[in-house]
Amino acid sequence: MSYVDEVLERVVAKNPAEPEFHQAVKEVLESLRPVIEANEERYRKEALLERLVEPDRQFKFRVPWVDDKGQVQVNTGYRVQFNNSIGPYKGGLRLHPSVNLGIIKFLGFEQIFKNSLTGLPIGGGKGGSDFDPKGKSDREVMAFCQSFMTELCKYIGADTDVPAGDIGTGAREIGDMFGQYKRIKGLYEGVLTGKGLTYGGSLVRTEATGYGLLYLTEEMLKCNGHDIAGKTIVVSGSGNVAIYAIEKAQQMGAKVVTCSDSNGWVYDPEGIDLAALKEIKEVKRARLTEYKNYRPNSEYHEGRGVWTVKCDVALPCATQNELFLEDAQALVANGCIAVAEGANMPTTMDATEYLQKNGILFAPGKAANAGGVATSALEMSQNSERLSWSFEEVDSKLKGIMVNIFHNLDDAAKRYGKAGDYVAGANIAGFEKVAEAMLAQGVA
Repeated sequence: MSYVDEVLERVVAKNPAEPEFHQAVKEVLESLRPVIEANEERYRKEALLERLVEPDRQFKFRVPWVDDKGQVQVNTGYRVQFNNSIGPYKGGLRLHPSVNLGIIKFLGFEQIFKNSLTGLPIGGGKGGSDFDPKGKSDREVMAFCQSFMTELCKYIGADTDVPAGDIGTGAREIGDMFGQYKRIKGLYEGVLTGKGLTYGGSLVRTEATGYGLLYLTEEMLKCNGHDIAGKTIVVSGSGNVAIYAIEKAQQMGAKVVTCSDSNGWVYDPEGIDLAALKEIKEVKRARLTEYKNYRPNSEYHEGRGVWTVKCDVALPCATQNELFLEDAQALVANGCIAVAEGANMPTTMDATEYLQKNGILFAPGKAANAGGVATSALEMSQNSERLSWSFEEVDSKLKGIMVNIFHNLDDAAKRYGKAGDYVAGANIAGFEKVAEAMLAQGVA
């Protein structure tokens, strides 16, 4: 049995009932086969892959808090510190009812390679809770966040582990958590990113993942003979990533015709009204059913269906495993030329393989959505220097990072005879840097 197969078998045996984690590890290791086979004797002797797939440490803790009725509620909190061979652990905090240890491990494992691809000195980690901030009052959110941070603060720090926002964790939640960390630790340091601009946050951080997705997509299209201007784009999601992907796409001259939330999706043939979408989602925190009040000619549909709309480019920006094989088939049949992942692992493995076999340009999330964590790392730099850079300065650095990521993964794919396979290229480019650092630091 090959080294890769041995490790995959061991991961499934040691981590039962964690399908997302199994999927993430398999997707990475399968595409790394040529690199691992070329170095198999050394990697096996050093147990490199076993060390790579085993987190440095995992924390699971109780989060008790009191709701507005005086009832005590109990949630579960998680933090997985996966790999710090190239820098402090870095990764978001997801607040969503679906959160469990397997999902946090899958996200943390992906984060190792995503962070490596940015070229910045940050390692991989992830955390969160099964708490749902939707429908909660500001006071209830604060009560949860303060309790969550009371435990989490024992394990994080500006040079140890720097969490950030993710699904369900926005500026409000980060503010509550930062205040509690400062109160307990007596330290004013860049321990969280995604902070407000008045207390150490970075300009562009809100827009970063969506903007970065479009910078990489534009470069991928350009290097394959296409211009993003004039293209029709379908987007899933209506959170932070989706909103600012739509904004940047429109600035680049493309037309975005869809968005979605957990209840349904909108089709607006004239192009999504960004101001209306921001009003509904960022101000009112409402559902997309309200979109027709702003745009009577649009269509609202319950359930799924974004990927059935004819388009040139598809940008899944909602959550993991949201684009299935039948969706990939519909995209190909409708003449789509490119898919770039704005969310973490939103495309199932069979859908990814189908898209690639049918000549679709496919940019995986660990590369395409790295703009958020890249700008978080830029926020860390600003905090360390006690400086604040202009919007233009941060945006320029972000664009440079995303363009560089594309060329790094393109070059890595070509070096191993996999030209055009950007999934393999991203995994190889991310892995090589981490592997070299791990081997240089001894058995740790």
